[in-house]
Formats: sequence, structure tokens, C-alpha cells
Amino acid sequence: MALSISKTRLNGLVKVSGAKNSSLRLLAASLLTEDTLFLTNFPNGLLDVQVHLKMLEALGKTIVSVDDTVAIGKGAEAIKTQLIWDERSIRNTLLILGALTSRYGEGKVPLPGGCKLGERKYDLHVMLLEKLGAEVWEEGDYLCAKAKTGRLSGAEIHLPMRSTGATENTIIAASLASGKTTLFNPHIRPEIMDLIDMLNKMGAKIRVFGQRSIEIEGVDYLSGAKHAVIPDNMEALTWAIGSVITNGEVEIENFPYEHLEVPLVYLRESGMKFYKGDTSLIVKGGTAYPIEISTGPYPGINSDMQPLFAVYGAMSRGESKIVDLRFPGRYAYAEELAKLGVDSYVSGDMLVINGGNPIKGGTVRALDLRAGIALLLAGMTSDEVVTIEEDWQIYRGYENLSEKIQALGGKKLELV
Repeated sequence: MALSISKTRLNGLVKVSGAKNSSLRLLAASLLTEDTLFLTNFPNGLLDVQVHLKMLEALGKTIVSVDDTVAIGKGAEAIKTQLIWDERSIRNTLLILGALTSRYGEGKVPLPGGCKLGERKYDLHVMLLEKLGAEVWEEGDYLCAKAKTGRLSGAEIHLPMRSTGATENTIIAASLASGKTTLFNPHIRPEIMDLIDMLNKMGAKIRVFGQRSIEIEGVDYLSGAKHAVIPDNMEALTWAIGSVITNGEVEIENFPYEHLEVPLVYLRESGMKFYKGDTSLIVKGGTAYPIEISTGPYPGINSDMQPLFAVYGAMSRGESKIVDLRFPGRYAYAEELAKLGVDSYVSGDMLVINGGNPIKGGTVRALDLRAGIALLLAGMTSDEVVTIEEDWQIYRGYENLSEKIQALGGKKLELV
């Protein structure tokens, strides 16, 4: 399937859904308890979330989804420790493995899927599970783990680099381990804090010492809880940038301002006009000026955001520069933007964009989720029709996208 988009002016009110990246982690953590976990502000419409819910059902959980809530409860039979799966996989299977091994002493999951960003291997996940006392091995297309003594044991873990996934998996796996785990050099970001907040509600004992370390005192049992998912900062940033480049005016409800302060500083300096409401951000359009950014750990600009900044730079008159320090060379989407008339080139680890060329029509491919939304934003500025193939990638992370664009005065996304 593919979708088509053309000139669109975003104008009106839109509400940000619950965060994809946070929701998936919380779903993995639901395996740590047999009690019911009730999540609100939950993005049931996301494709990756739907895949994860099916995985939980395959393991034996019961799922009840209504609007923006979901209840994950105990099934009639015992939870399976092997996730035998022949559908599309997601990277979150690594966290499912950590949760299963923590609670049941063993687990078997499909090798991770998701966006292929450079060399996104899983060596850190293997390392942390081994540090906690598990044996880890591959069996065909599956990754397996087994606690050597039947239960994981607390340990000191030093991450050689700040990894969101490895930080989350350490927190999940250590929550039911015996003894204390200290994780050094964690990646502290909103999704991590959301996971810790929910686990502590469930009875975990987790303390954060800034970017230095996280201490997890293992407990014997975790109970159910009710928890509201944080807003999706990527969706929020998408509507903000979309407002500027389409010459629109958008009020973005449920806007996580405190999670986006650094990106907003760069955008304000690059021409975006906005002010804060009580629970919203009002973007009064503006004129896009060239940007110069490098990605880095939170609270900086993360790697997922740079395709959005690339489109922003392409709409400006002048030279913009982007350096991705987390995933060097994550610029394959630039080749797709070039098919629409964007002038850019890669110099070493830097993407240089000569902005100001109008976006022309054409057919392009969404190589991954963030590349897909960048192409969609670019298409909103074109006088001609832009067709995006592999559009399912976008729906992995944007809930009710067509309906939200229509509510902002745009045309329904045409499927072709």
C-alpha cells in the first residue's frame, strides 16, 4: 500500500497521543506481574503497539482495549516463557526476554525487528543479562536466556555507551532479581522515567542518581497498578514543525514541553513562533531559517528527530547541517527527499542541505518510521502529489494520523 499527499495547511487543534516508545516498554514490564495493569493515555491505534499486544496474548495475557485505555491481565493458563512468533517482529522483544527471564528464570523470543538504524545489534542486552546471571544464546531466529541459578542476581553493570534499550532492560530484568543492581552510565530520558514511575507504583524499589547511576533493589513480587502514559514527544514535534512549514497555526494539546525544551530552543532560533498554553503549545507559524544541529543524549536532540529537522532545513533558504552522533550516517531518507527536489549531500558524518527548493511531486519510499513522517511533511508543502510507498511504517508511530490531519483542515490521506 501507499498514501498520497499534496499541499496542506495545518490549522486548528490537535491532541498528542501517548508515547509509542514509552508504551512498548510498559507493555513488556506487564509480564513482571500476574495482577492487572491498567494504562491510560494509551495509543491503541499504533501498529507497533498492536503487534506487542498480540505478543502478550500469545504468551497468555488477556487484553482489554477501549479508546485510549488498555488493561493487561492474567489469562486462564500460566504464562508461556517461549514466544513462538511468525509475524512481524519488533525490537521490544529484547525487553520481553528480560521480563520473562526476570520473572520465570528463562525466556525465548524472536530476534528483534523494528527500524534498521546502522548497526543496532543487541550485544549490550546480552551483556547485561549475563551480568545478572543468565546464560544467553541464539537458536535460529530466536534469542534465548536462562538464569543459571533459577533466578537472576543483582550486579554492577557499566554501560560503555548510553543506550535507552539497555537501560530499560536492566531496570526490567533487575526488578525481580535477588539483591541490588547498580547501573552506571544509564540513559536518563522521559521514557526511562515513565517506566521507573510505573514500576515503583507496582512495588519496585528503583532510585535514580542523575546520569551517574540507577539502583534497583530486587523484590519478590510486583503488583498491578494504574498508570498514565506520557505524551509522545515525536508526534508533538511533528505537528510543531508541520505548522511552520505549511504556514499554519496549530494548538498542540497534551504537549510535553518539559521533554522538548532543547529542540524548541533550536526551532525558536530558526524561525518558529510559539508560546505555551496551560497544557498545550500554540505554534503561530513563522518562517523556517537554516538549522545546524547534532544529535545526542537527552535532553538534547535525539536521533529520531533529525529527519524532521532535515525537512525544516529543506524549507529554509540557505545551508543547514546535521550530524548524527548516535547513528552516524543515518541519512538514507535524504535520497528519498532528493527524488522530491531536496538538494543535499553527505560529507563524512554530516548531512548538508541546501534549502529553498520547492518540493515536487513523485513517488518515494518510507524506509523506516521517521523517514516516512519526514516524507509526509515534505509532501504537505508540494503543489504536486507525493506518493509514499511502504506507508505502514508511518502508522507504526502515529495514531489516527489521517483523522488528525483532516481535523487540522487537511485532506484525507489517499491510499493508492
